[in-house]
Amino acid sequence: MSLTKLAPRIGRVRYGILAMLFAVTVINYADRATLSLAGPAMMKQFGLSPVSLGIVFSAFAWTYMLGQVPGGWLLDRYGSKMVYFASIMVWSLFTLLQGGMELVAATAVVPVLFTLRALVGLAEAPSFPANSRIVAAWFPTAERGTASAIFNSAQYFATALFAPIMGTVVTLLGWPSVFYVTGAFGAVLGLLWLVIIYDPADHPRVGLAELSHIQGGGALVEIGETSPGEPTETWTQVKQLMSSRMFLGICIGQYCISVLTYFFLTWFPVYLVQQRGMSILNAGFVASIPALCGFAGGVLGGLASDWLFRRGMSLTWARKLPIVAGLLMSTAMIACNYVDTQWLIVAIMAVAFLGKGIGALGWAVVSDIAPRPLIGLCGGIFNMFGNVSGITTPIVIGLLVQSSGSFDGALIFVGANAVVAVLSYVLIVGDIKRLEV
Repeated sequence: MSLTKLAPRIGRVRYGILAMLFAVTVINYADRATLSLAGPAMMKQFGLSPVSLGIVFSAFAWTYMLGQVPGGWLLDRYGSKMVYFASIMVWSLFTLLQGGMELVAATAVVPVLFTLRALVGLAEAPSFPANSRIVAAWFPTAERGTASAIFNSAQYFATALFAPIMGTVVTLLGWPSVFYVTGAFGAVLGLLWLVIIYDPADHPRVGLAELSHIQGGGALVEIGETSPGEPTETWTQVKQLMSSRMFLGICIGQYCISVLTYFFLTWFPVYLVQQRGMSILNAGFVASIPALCGFAGGVLGGLASDWLFRRGMSLTWARKLPIVAGLLMSTAMIACNYVDTQWLIVAIMAVAFLGKGIGALGWAVVSDIAPRPLIGLCGGIFNMFGNVSGITTPIVIGLLVQSSGSFDGALIFVGANAVVAVLSYVLIVGDIKRLEV
């Protein structure tokens, strides 16, 4: 009998952990989208102006961005399992409370709803840094690109899956129900989290073969998911991280990549209706096509990156090549300025979002380069840079459209950000390697 046949089978418990991350991230983005589905009905019932609703929309982005560094610190100090559990339960609670807006006086609707949305954003702040931290602990370097791409691609899957579901809930049961359904689902998922998530070394179903495989392949099993870390001089280490040219280049790239994300999440349906003459109903269905392409591209980018690394390419180029190729693909959206056929416009946008998905490997890179004791903090800073664009992008595009009466300049602006992200990875980042602080 060959030695190969005698070799112990490598388990797949880590994929169950990844499935849990994917599920939590899907409900994370579903909770973010509840207001966009309930908003029209709430505007009618409470007499809200578009400006008032826009102000409420912005509440999430402000607190989500500001909570990134504190959230990352909490993860490194107290471990991912309990911090993430608390995060899920708190954001689910504040999502549920939004369904009770009918009990609030009409004059108080905007400030109360703004506060609740801001609290949802603050509670969700640790989520993506925690995802990155857990992937770093559970997956070897050669599998980390795919694992990071899968949890990151959940954002696209959530848009495609929950938009029609929540639209149906609002239509059949009324707008408060969408908050009750997603909030309750999140709470159930939070309880499942406690049952499923463990440290790699403490998981009851992890065998020695799988543990050796992930640890020998570069997984940081020693950072732990359930055990607290040591107190750190947070701001000193923030300065050290930001003094790294590699890390700064990655953060610049993430800001620019997120400009594409927020264009599709905010202005893309408006573009289809106002400039391309589609009905609101058609625009809703059409908007899901780029989301599905983004999901496919995200998984494809992770698979391609890990395949290149396993074939002997350096980690630097195994990560950079999909990022550069995908983001250059995403600039195809500018071609929409020169065509008028609706199906061709949709096809071009689908290609652009496919490319954006392929190039969205930033979380894999963060898992590759974050200092061992500061993975949560590093992910928080990185995500903060990305979500600044959630505030700036809608405003800049609104100004461009208002000043010109057209989206042509807006598409050029979004495509230009993709080019800046490419330049940042090529000219600023340099070699991708783990930082030491």
